[in-house]
Amino acid sequence: MNKQQLASQIWKAANKMRGSLDANDYKDLILGLMFYKYLSTREVEFFVSNGLPIESLEVHLNGENERRVAQAQDQLGYFIEHQDLFSTWEDDLNELRPSKVIEATQAFDAKVNPAYKSIFHEIFSPLAAAVPKLGTDATAQGKKLRELIRIVRDIPTGSRQDYDVLGYVYEYLISHFAANAGKSAGEFYTPHQVSLVMAEIVGHHLKGRDSIQVYDPTSGSASLLLNIGEAITRRSGNPDSIQYYAQELKKAAYSLTRMNLVMRDIKPANIVTREGDSLGADWPMIDPHTNEYHPLFVDAVVSNPPYSAEWERPKTGSDPRFAYGLAPEKTADYAFLLHELYHLKDDGILAIVLPHGVLFRGGEEASIRTQLVERNHIDAIIGLPANIFYGTGIATIIMILKKQRDDDSILFVDASKGFSKMGKKNELRHRDIRKIVDTVTERRSEDKYSRLVSKHEIKDNHYNLNIPRYVDSSEPAETWDIYATMFGGIPQTEIDALSTYWDALPGLRETVFTSTTETHARVREDLHSKNQLVEAVRQHPSTQAFMRDYVQAFAGWDEILGDTLVEGLNEVNMTTIEGELRNQLFERLQQVPIVDDYTVYQIFADHWFTTNRDLEVLKGQGWGTIRQVEPNMVLKKKDGKNTEVQDGWLGTILPFGLVQKELLTKDFEELSIMEVRLAEAQERVAELFDSLSEEQLGSGDTSITNAAGDAFAVGGVKDRLAPLLEDITSPEIDVLSEYLETKGAAKKRIITAHPEVDWASMTPNKSGTYTDTVVRKRIEDLRRASDFAEGAIEPVLIEALDLLDEVKEAKKAITDREAKIHLETKNLIETLDDETAKRLLRMKWVRGMLTDIESVPTQTINELIDEIEHLDAKYATTLSDIGKRANEAQTNLAEMMGRLTGPQRDMEGIHELATILSGEQA
Repeated sequence: MNKQQLASQIWKAANKMRGSLDANDYKDLILGLMFYKYLSTREVEFFVSNGLPIESLEVHLNGENERRVAQAQDQLGYFIEHQDLFSTWEDDLNELRPSKVIEATQAFDAKVNPAYKSIFHEIFSPLAAAVPKLGTDATAQGKKLRELIRIVRDIPTGSRQDYDVLGYVYEYLISHFAANAGKSAGEFYTPHQVSLVMAEIVGHHLKGRDSIQVYDPTSGSASLLLNIGEAITRRSGNPDSIQYYAQELKKAAYSLTRMNLVMRDIKPANIVTREGDSLGADWPMIDPHTNEYHPLFVDAVVSNPPYSAEWERPKTGSDPRFAYGLAPEKTADYAFLLHELYHLKDDGILAIVLPHGVLFRGGEEASIRTQLVERNHIDAIIGLPANIFYGTGIATIIMILKKQRDDDSILFVDASKGFSKMGKKNELRHRDIRKIVDTVTERRSEDKYSRLVSKHEIKDNHYNLNIPRYVDSSEPAETWDIYATMFGGIPQTEIDALSTYWDALPGLRETVFTSTTETHARVREDLHSKNQLVEAVRQHPSTQAFMRDYVQAFAGWDEILGDTLVEGLNEVNMTTIEGELRNQLFERLQQVPIVDDYTVYQIFADHWFTTNRDLEVLKGQGWGTIRQVEPNMVLKKKDGKNTEVQDGWLGTILPFGLVQKELLTKDFEELSIMEVRLAEAQERVAELFDSLSEEQLGSGDTSITNAAGDAFAVGGVKDRLAPLLEDITSPEIDVLSEYLETKGAAKKRIITAHPEVDWASMTPNKSGTYTDTVVRKRIEDLRRASDFAEGAIEPVLIEALDLLDEVKEAKKAITDREAKIHLETKNLIETLDDETAKRLLRMKWVRGMLTDIESVPTQTINELIDEIEHLDAKYATTLSDIGKRANEAQTNLAEMMGRLTGPQRDMEGIHELATILSGEQA
């Protein structure tokens, strides 16, 4: 399995057995066990690599062996006895008791190297505290504990490649626990997409530095710190150049911080953590050995502190962190911001998530805000979509600050409209992340999205930083031109609103529109039909040139991508490759107008997700995985329970559908034709069903529908049709019926006596007569072919039965054909030669993506056509036209009323109404 499949499977298994256990407790259990397994594996690998045979570990790894204990403590920072190793638990799983796990965590604490105390001390206390919550007694607890260990043992923790898998699984589980943890989720997790925005902005600012210190004073799971580290590593190529500082108040979250950092294979010397209140117990450390004061100033601070939390303000004003003022006791947002700004180096950068209210709230916060603006600390403010964080739906921002800036303007970005709906939450898409990052790093202004605002303008707004004051991202209200509403035509100003298209497609506007006055125009008379307009726009020379230029912009990129990713697979740098290809994409898009670059980038990113996953597998597990297939496991009901069973095979890298399309072309096409015919037959059956009335469909014993009442029931149709056909007769049917009642030579006499019967339509037996079965079939055919009265139900039922038989046979034929092709595909993948495998990889990674990218110009032109049609329809009917139609309708109604007859009083009323409608009333 790839890491995504593994993470998904582990989450499903873990969530299935959670039962009523609180999500936070369960998080502490499964993530704690993962980390314990990781440390156990590292210790085993360490001693084996240092010459200890694995079979001798039981003898050497005990608390009495001071040499081995010291060796592990010096190199790893901890020591675990053999009896407490995760692998030992696995070997004796049936004997494992909850008390054993709790005792092992206590023994671990006792053997931590004092120099590594900040990393490992009490790191398993949340795990130990959660074990008793697994059940009401030791037996129930033990059963659940053993199930958990069976889940965790599938997670790889050995090779260097496994660190990435382990880290991914860990992050995946944390995010899913956060989604299920309600309001407490914010205590430990910042959504990955928000982390990426902050990481890319920070990474861009820090590029080129030899060593970097990063600090998060509210570290939670450390996912934010780790994303910053990855962004920096992509630019520097040296993960060991980063030192991580983390502080966390909540004990469980503090354990997550340390576990996540350690499991990413970060050197312990590069991890400095503290448990405590960042506001109440500031970072500057007193060295316990020298009693010296060490202030901490770092290259970057990143954080997602608790929103509007209460805090205990310092009793004196001497704390240098809060020189710009003290945040209110009920809302510590600016306290966190000032704390973090204080710990920045002069050339550092701060990225912090805050509630939207910090931009405009008054009192002490307004005073602090004024100081931050006046001293040029605020670099950018990014408005995020609502409902994007776990545990809260409030609007949030990312604020970017620096200690020293040459520019006194602030960039405002309203990114609140860019997201996709994922379940109950909103989520930034790849395109949204990229656009935010590019806008901030390039300090770009864009209508309805971002704007650089001078300090002078902010002063004029009394230091109110509310984004809508500076960026109006609202959609413009629909306007209606009075002249066009009365007399028709389209205002030139509304056509001008599409100037982006007209500038890029010269001459098209003049082809589509013709002027009626100086201020108004209309769509040409010969373009009012949909097809005519589409043809005129698409075939226009400017449109054709635009399409050619777009294709030309990507000319040769397929070869470059194929050579880089497929031929050069072994040389691909997984840390930097996505950025390199992304830059190539945007460079090519510079040659093309109109097209939204980020729409194209989203296509690239969607495809890259699969390509990146494949590359990880091929580089991590070897080229041989290209020929690997694996069981396709699905959940099916068995004895009332969901049971995982195999349903065919899947290609680890190469999809069966791609292989079939490229290598089993004839079979693939024939199967496609069969599927099309099946779909057509099913569609026709549905049409026949819909053509019948409720009365014709029947009810109860006479019903011809299934239990749901939404389709034919074959048995019901047959039962309804049989007696209807039985009543049909004809001279030929009468003769054939007589034939069925005779025997022997009499049958031949009937054949001879009735030449008018189409005997040739039946197949005779050796004696020259016909079997009863053949004759009955002929009678049925004759009855089915009868001339039925218009609107009769019989033809509908006959056609439906024939089609239902066809559907049944087609489904079986398709199933049989699919099974045959499926096995052929499996064999093909397992025996592929390298050249064919590479060709298929190019098809999957490159051709599929470029096909989708090449569809964008057509979508762009279609959007223009939609805009033109909207303008044409908007003023197609004038108010004058509506008035004329209303008058005509009133006159016609008045005339019809004049022809009515009835009681005197009724007629007097009708006459008066007719008079009003005709406009003749005095």
